[in-house]
Amino acid sequence: MNGVSALTSGLFAALRLARGHPDGVVLVSGDRSSIIRSFWAVALSVPAVILRMLMSWATSGGPKDPLHAAGREVIVFLLGWLVFVEVTHRLAPMIGRAERWGRFIVLWNWCNVIEGALVVLGGVPGTLGAPAIVDQAFELITIGWALWLEWYATRLALGVGAVTAVWLVVLDQAIGIFLASLAVALPS
Repeated sequence: MNGVSALTSGLFAALRLARGHPDGVVLVSGDRSSIIRSFWAVALSVPAVILRMLMSWATSGGPKDPLHAAGREVIVFLLGWLVFVEVTHRLAPMIGRAERWGRFIVLWNWCNVIEGALVVLGGVPGTLGAPAIVDQAFELITIGWALWLEWYATRLALGVGAVTAVWLVVLDQAIGIFLASLAVALPS
């Protein structure tokens, strides 16, 4: 499978899962080549990170040093992504799912592209000045959908129960929150 077909099959699988179709899981493989190619999802997700940041700045006034803040945001994003990959690689054998980790991480990578797009979409009403109730409802729906997608893909790809999938989603969010709080605490 070449890079373009890996990208299209990965995104198609993630879109199928986002619409609740479990067959999205079988559209990707978990071999070494697929795992490596799935990290193109990082590059496809960076624009969503930048858009979310710009949308936040549009409503808050932005930082004193936007370039520094943007660099910090992208570094935290990349580090969070890689830490979760490493942690789950070590956790998979502990929960008896080492043989399924490859497909899981391929799907997790591609689903992150869809999740990032959902979160950006959720911020559009607030950025455009929609009433708070509309803004908050839209954000809640899209963030909920993004979290559900991660949970659903995790559950199907690893073949774990609902509670284990919840814990893995919580782990992912906790890593991101921890790294973001460290970045905020660092001197500028």
